[in-house]
Amino acid sequence: MAPTVLLAEDDRAIRHALERALTLEGYRVTAVADGVEALAQAHRTPPDVLVLDVMMPGIDGLQVCRVLRAEGDRTPILMLTALVETADRIAGLDAGADDYVVKPFDVEEVFARLRALLRRTASRDDTPEPPPPPLPVPAPEGRLIEAAGLRMDPRARRAWRGERELELTRTEFELLELLVRNAGIVLDHSTIYDRIWGYDFGPGSKNLAVYVGYLRRKLDQPGAPQLIHTVRGVGYVLRED
Repeated sequence: MAPTVLLAEDDRAIRHALERALTLEGYRVTAVADGVEALAQAHRTPPDVLVLDVMMPGIDGLQVCRVLRAEGDRTPILMLTALVETADRIAGLDAGADDYVVKPFDVEEVFARLRALLRRTASRDDTPEPPPPPLPVPAPEGRLIEAAGLRMDPRARRAWRGERELELTRTEFELLELLVRNAGIVLDHSTIYDRIWGYDFGPGSKNLAVYVGYLRRKLDQPGAPQLIHTVRGVGYVLRED
């Protein structure tokens, strides 16, 4: 069955053009003009993926994102934004978005990013995980992975640095897990993009750098060594110096 897309975009021309392009690509599209309609439609008929414009009157795309994530809705969200500053991208990721496309965009890029998000969702659904335990009790032997003072429980999707539990989004957890499993090994950008997003967005993309920066802020603590290191021109490595 064709994937369903909920598109929220207040610019009528962009909304109609993108709705038509997505439909021709084989998606079943519901298009709305603002955040209020987007939330109502998402509650009424949950889609496979959401495409949200950041700047909309009333409830904007970031607020829609926050509401859905607060409700426990993990549907993939792709943001459309004319905001290109790193702080603006971080705000979208912090709100719970999975990816973003900067306007003006190439519709083929939108298609590629949607395919990557849907692949990740399908992969997660193929191996359902049990809900996390109510208390941070030690996991059974062999279930935890550890490196550089970090502990992760992939089945429960929980992570700790020392005794401090980390509050991570899905993408942050997957990125950290990849680094922990390959601690001490430099992972190049293409490898990380392929493993986390299922698609290499190319040398001009700042998506990975934004996520690494956001993850560092959650990991780092006063007096403790930095764990994620940049290898200029290559990629990233997890190690405790």
